[in-house]
Amino acid sequence: FDMDLRVKLSLWIVGLTFMAAGTITAQENYKVVINTSEEPIAPGKYKPTWQSLSDYQCPEWFRNAKFGIWAHWGPQCEPEYGDWFARNMYIQGNDQYKYSLETRGPQSQFGFKDWIHEWKAEKWNPDSLVKFYKENGAKYFMALANHHDNFDLYDSKYQEWNSVAIGPKKDIIKGWSSACHKYGLPFGVSVHASHAWVWYETSRGCDKSGAFKGVRYDGWLTKSDGKGKWWEGLDPQELYAQNHPLSKNNREWDWKEGEVVLPDQAYCDKFYNRTIDLINKYDPSLVYFDDTVLPLYPFCNAGLDIAAHFYNKSMREHKGKNEAVIFGKILNDDQKKAIVWDVERGAPDRIQPRPWQTCTCIGSWHYDKRIYYGGRYKSARQVILMLADVVSKNGNLLLSIPIKGDGTIDSTEHHIVSEIGAWLKVNGESIYGTRPWKIYGEGPSTDASNPIKAQGFNEGRVRYTSKDIRYVQKSGHTLYATFMSFPDYGEKVTLKSIAKAKHVELLGYGPLKFQNTPEGLQVKLPQSFPNEIALVLKINR
Repeated sequence: FDMDLRVKLSLWIVGLTFMAAGTITAQENYKVVINTSEEPIAPGKYKPTWQSLSDYQCPEWFRNAKFGIWAHWGPQCEPEYGDWFARNMYIQGNDQYKYSLETRGPQSQFGFKDWIHEWKAEKWNPDSLVKFYKENGAKYFMALANHHDNFDLYDSKYQEWNSVAIGPKKDIIKGWSSACHKYGLPFGVSVHASHAWVWYETSRGCDKSGAFKGVRYDGWLTKSDGKGKWWEGLDPQELYAQNHPLSKNNREWDWKEGEVVLPDQAYCDKFYNRTIDLINKYDPSLVYFDDTVLPLYPFCNAGLDIAAHFYNKSMREHKGKNEAVIFGKILNDDQKKAIVWDVERGAPDRIQPRPWQTCTCIGSWHYDKRIYYGGRYKSARQVILMLADVVSKNGNLLLSIPIKGDGTIDSTEHHIVSEIGAWLKVNGESIYGTRPWKIYGEGPSTDASNPIKAQGFNEGRVRYTSKDIRYVQKSGHTLYATFMSFPDYGEKVTLKSIAKAKHVELLGYGPLKFQNTPEGLQVKLPQSFPNEIALVLKINR
């Protein structure tokens, strides 16, 4: 007995030591611990702890790629009326509420489930779109796997509300993934469904005034209400996920207890199982989470479990090398060691020590015909300037091109992507495979503070002049300098940060005359420019 007690005491002391060192995650701190019996975590080097994941090294293929395109496309694009339609259509007074009411009738009778039923994606051709994106400079491709609307865009084992069973009756993720495989583009999936629990709470509301005052919206419906309806046999609660008390603040994003009602075990397990099934079935190289840090974090361990599985799977399939990329938002320095930081619609204002990514869109995240008719897309020039700025700070740019409900892009989008591609064909060497220089740039914009708000949202705040330049390098001897605004034809420009050069050329034009001066490198620009988007100097030192 004494020996047994001594052994137990020793093990207890060792356990405390390991926990103090951070090598063991105390799962009892999670309010919900995932049941992984249906979808086990792949065995391997990585465990579902921050310490285990912290030796992650971002793969070189991603660091070299720099530019990706995103198809942020699903049933919320069917109305063609902008982002967060499935939530906002239940908020009386909102434009999307008015549009749904006026075109389809009251939300008690026609809810988002019915918009899904109308979505057919009848003109979708993933092969043609992926080919077009690759031809115009994309080095990886991301597809929406589900949004906060909780609808899976693939043959989902765990979500009956999916695109194979309902709506288009097509496996959207398989279509995208097959096209990427055909054209040799790394394929990624974006997963947003963890927040449906709170995000959809508006579907349980009712009009506060007017003809339908007090009539409950369809977020209350259950399977038994479907008799004789098109959705007979389906449970709306599997989509809306509203079998729980209402939260105090259903716009809260960080799972603050007291502000939101935390998801239960069944919801968390289902999210985990759906995501592991997605990864196993479609074999993505990248997984984007639209979450603070990771999904359901910190009250549930689902995100860390998924990360460990994804990394171990990648190592098994790449001879012991982890080629996978996971994105999360609002990360601290330790978390940035484990996954790649994503910044939404913005960028940090200095070089980052680790690779990161900006995600942005030329319009609304979900297709909005008002932006098309109003001519309010980002221009190719705006995209390229953002790309140059992001790459100078050790980042990649993921650009969403909104897709119409029928699966096509409009003529303006086609033109913008073509313009981006034309610029990259000539100037792409200043983007692909580059690394940050000792400074990211010079000029007034580098002196201005432009802090990130929450997960990003600082794009478009900086106004560039012809003195603003962004730098990147290759192999230490070649620099690229991108002008963020156009100098005058024939102007002598001085790059103050460069002391000496051996050769200078303007990409798309040819060699230029230059002088090494005490004030910096002085370059004589030509009387005509090779493009109307951005000039790039290639400088050999």
